[in-house]
Amino acid sequence: MVKAGYSDQELKKSLGPVTLSNIVVANMIGAGIFTTSGLLLRDLGHPLLMLALWLLGGLIALCGALSYGELGAAFPRAGGEYYFLSRLFHPLAGFLSGWVSFFVGFSAPIAASAVGFSEYLARAFPALDQPLNLGFTVPPVVTKKALAMSIILLFTLIHVRGLKPGARVQNVLTAGKVLLILFLVVIGLASGKGHWQHLTAGDWLPADFSSLKVIGLSLMWIMFAYSGWNASAYLGSEIKNPRRDLPLSLLLGTAVVILLYLSLNLLFIYAIPPAEMKGVISVGGLAAGQLLGAGWEKFISILMAFALFSSLSAFIIIGPRVYYAMASDKLFFPFAARVDPVTRVPALSIWLQGAIAAVILVSGTFEHILTYMGFSLGIFPLLAVLGVFRLRKRHPENLRLPGFPVVQVIYLVAGVGILGLGLLQSPGPSAVAILTVLAGIPAYYFFKKKYKPGS
Repeated sequence: MVKAGYSDQELKKSLGPVTLSNIVVANMIGAGIFTTSGLLLRDLGHPLLMLALWLLGGLIALCGALSYGELGAAFPRAGGEYYFLSRLFHPLAGFLSGWVSFFVGFSAPIAASAVGFSEYLARAFPALDQPLNLGFTVPPVVTKKALAMSIILLFTLIHVRGLKPGARVQNVLTAGKVLLILFLVVIGLASGKGHWQHLTAGDWLPADFSSLKVIGLSLMWIMFAYSGWNASAYLGSEIKNPRRDLPLSLLLGTAVVILLYLSLNLLFIYAIPPAEMKGVISVGGLAAGQLLGAGWEKFISILMAFALFSSLSAFIIIGPRVYYAMASDKLFFPFAARVDPVTRVPALSIWLQGAIAAVILVSGTFEHILTYMGFSLGIFPLLAVLGVFRLRKRHPENLRLPGFPVVQVIYLVAGVGILGLGLLQSPGPSAVAILTVLAGIPAYYFFKKKYKPGS
C-alpha cells in the first residue's frame, strides 16, 4: 500500500552538464583527499611513492570514467551499476551492487565525510579535542561524533526538499571547495616557507611481497578518494541530454580532480616534513599552519571542514536514486520507489540513507571504514567495466568512446590486483565487505519472492 502523499512517479529530467560535472567533482573531492595522505605516507614511507600512487589511481579512475561514459549513454536510467549489471548480466548482479551501495557505497562515505568535518573543526578549535564538562564528562570522540551526526541530519533535511534547491546548494558548495583548493595551493606555494627537499626525505619500502601488499592497500584507499568518478551515471533518469552530457561530465570531472589531487598532495609534501605528516588526518590544516601560521591554520581548517559538506551533499543526492531504481524493479522495499509529488525526490530513501550513515558513524574507526569502503566499492565497477565488452557486441550502434579495449583491460587488471593485495594486507575489514556482498544473495531472493508478482 502506497503511503499517503507519495506516488511511484518518474523522476524529473532537469540536470544539465554544469550540475552533472559539479556532482562528479563534489563526489570525488571529499574525505579521501583531505584525510588520507598522512595515513598513506605513514605506511608508504616515501613522498614520491605516494605521489606516484595518486597519479596511478587517477589514471585508473579515468579508465573507469571512459567505460561508464559508454554504459551511461546506453542506459540513461537512475541507478548506475545496478541498472547496467541488471541489463547486461543478471538481475542478481545488479541487485548485489545496489545492496552494497545501500550499506557502503553512499552511507559510509557520508559518515566518513562527516568524520572529516569534525576532525578539521577540532583542529581549528582544539577545545573540541578536550573532555567536555556538562555536569558529567563527555569524551572528545563523543563530541566530534555528535557534530558529525548533526551535519548528516542537516543535509538530509536540505535534500528532501527537492532536487532543484539541493542542486543549487551543491553547485555553490562545489565551486567553493574547488576555489579553496586552488587558493590554498597558490598561496601556500607562493609563501616560500616550505621545502622541496621534503620530496626526497623518506625511506623506500623494501622490494618484497609485504611492500606490494602495503601498496595494494594504499591504492585501495586512494581509489576510495577517487570514487565518485562514476557519479553522474547514477542520475541518468534526471539528465536532459544523457548521450552527450553524461560521458562529458564523467571525463571532465575526473580530469579536473586528478589535477587538483596532485596539486594538493604536492602542497602537503612541500609544507610538511614527512616525519610530521605521517598519521595526521587533518593534513590540510597542518599544511596551512606550517606555511602561513597559526591563524591561517585555524581559518583553512574551518574552510576545509565546510568544504567536506560538498561531497557529503553529493552522496545524499545520488544514493537514494539507486534504492529508487531497485524498488522500481520490485527488488527492494516498495517505499524506496515513492516519489514525493511536490518535491519530486525519493524522500523516504533519503531519510533511510541518513539513518544508515548515522549507524556507521558511531560503529567504526576511521581506518576500518576506509578499508571497508575501498574494498566494497571496488567490486562491482569491475563487473560494470567488463560489461562494456558485452554492450559493444550486443549494441554496436551505441556511443563508442576512444581507448577500447585498452582502457577496460587496464581498469580490470588494476582493480583485481588492488582487491587481492588489499585483502591480504587487511583481511578483517575486507572480509566484512565480502560478507556484506554474500548477505545480499538471500536478500535478493526474499525481495523477488515477496514483491515480484508471479516470480
